[in-house]
Amino acid sequence: MARISTHVLDTSRGIPALGMRVRLYAVEGEIRRLLAASFTNADGRSSEPLGDRVPLETGIYELEFGVGDYFNLPGQQPPFLGEVTIRFGVPDPHGSYHVPLLVSPYAYSTYRGS
Repeated sequence: MARISTHVLDTSRGIPALGMRVRLYAVEGEIRRLLAASFTNADGRSSEPLGDRVPLETGIYELEFGVGDYFNLPGQQPPFLGEVTIRFGVPDPHGSYHVPLLVSPYAYSTYRGS
């Protein structure tokens, strides 16, 4: 069974992003199916394992991050970044996929971690 993990770093403050909402979806054509939902902990990691409740197979998945709610800047409505969605493929159903998010109120970056 594939394993998906993430962590979020708040690059505007140089700290892990505590309390950001994270959702994992399976994507099948135009349909998104929610598999897991969690919040990041003090290390910026998902407080619960993502995808451990449902076997993850080869396919397309999305991680959705509640960036706008996390930054919640006064006077900035709507926020520049609201939901940040990272769509990625899982080619090996037995592999590990770590998908970090580096984020500020105005930009984000990601990569396949280890």
